[in-house]
Amino acid sequence: MAETTSMAGASKGANEAQETMKKQIAELRREITKINRTLSDRAEETQGWYDSAAERASRAARQLRSQAHTVTETVQQNPGTISSAMMLGGVLGVLLGIVIAKSSEPERRWF
Repeated sequence: MAETTSMAGASKGANEAQETMKKQIAELRREITKINRTLSDRAEETQGWYDSAAERASRAARQLRSQAHTVTETVQQNPGTISSAMMLGGVLGVLLGIVIAKSSEPERRWF
């Protein structure tokens, strides 16, 4: 009879352990579902951000292409003006360089 009570106690303990494991598994499943939902939401946010950034980059590239085309046309239509402007810029740069160089040199006195 002691064996019967012992077996019943062991069976009851096994059932309790099994129930506890089932509860833990259910809780883990709920946590995994929450994590999956959060990851899905974040992926949607990231996709939206990426689409927005891609659209802005595309718009900027179109604008730059348009401006480059405009500059190219202007240069082709006015080659003399562009050459003169480049020459004038070069001369001004050289003069500015000379002025800066003279002002930074210590004054030399020859006795």
